[in-house]
Amino acid sequence: MDVLRRNDRPALLALTAGDPSGIGPEIVAKCLERDELFEDLRLVVLGPAACRPDGVPLGTADRSTLDSFERAVWVDSGGPERFEVGQVRAESGRAALDALRAGHQLALDGLVEGLVTAPVNKEALHLAGEQVEGQTQLLGRWCNAPNVEMLAVAGQLRVLLLTRHLPLAEAIASIRTDRVTAHLHLLDATLRELGIAKPRIALAGLNPHAGENGLLGKEDGELLAPAVRDARAAGLDVSGPESPDTVFIAASRGVFDGVLALYHDQAFIPVKLLDPDGGLTLLTGLPYLRVSPAHGTAFDIAGQGRASEENLAAALRQTASWARNRRS
Repeated sequence: MDVLRRNDRPALLALTAGDPSGIGPEIVAKCLERDELFEDLRLVVLGPAACRPDGVPLGTADRSTLDSFERAVWVDSGGPERFEVGQVRAESGRAALDALRAGHQLALDGLVEGLVTAPVNKEALHLAGEQVEGQTQLLGRWCNAPNVEMLAVAGQLRVLLLTRHLPLAEAIASIRTDRVTAHLHLLDATLRELGIAKPRIALAGLNPHAGENGLLGKEDGELLAPAVRDARAAGLDVSGPESPDTVFIAASRGVFDGVLALYHDQAFIPVKLLDPDGGLTLLTGLPYLRVSPAHGTAFDIAGQGRASEENLAAALRQTASWARNRRS
């Protein structure tokens, strides 16, 4: 068996430093100081050499290096020697892109067991020439994977997004019965991959009280209810559309194993309220395991030493756990 895949070894993960003008390098450095994290994982950190903390060896992403180190190694993915902290800059966007592509390639080649990504800034990505909504779209394109979606996780609450970073009016306009049905199937398959044998799924409604039988909006009955019927006919255990003001509470208490949310904030408000320091996102539909913390670059506090690494540490621990499960 490949030395990187032996069940008695800690999980080998790639970790990108994110946008170097944000809190990414800071929280990565704090995680590298936490001894308990390295009981279950080893890290290949990818980012500009200028962001490398003292004491972390500089290495290369070749198999001999990956087989030999015991804790963490930093691989220089390129970038200038200095970055303007707390500011949106094209050079920071390029550095974040270079680190992400390097991590993606390691995961795609099977040299690491998972990819964890520190946050990037969408405006900086645009300035660097990538007109994308975020890392999800980039990784899907680089993997030639057309159906990549985001699963947000906080404790027992697992929420798949029907739409991601879209203006709310556009997100609502994009709701179609066939898309909802397809995402219900995707959520069911993803939960099974995570070890839930018979997932219980809820579909969140769009309107208050899921439309109140048409009194508060017709979309729930005309677009969402048929998707639930189609999914049930295919053998899925799906409830809904459920009132969006109660369904996430029920799921956080274990009534449902997963919820399909219709737009970004419908999913992330409950996730971040439930676990502001531990929420994370998992991408479905990629050929490898990719996880990220559920927060952004926080330019307002970058470089001040105030950023908490707890969310990133939780993402690393969970990724290591999932990676070990996937070995078998």
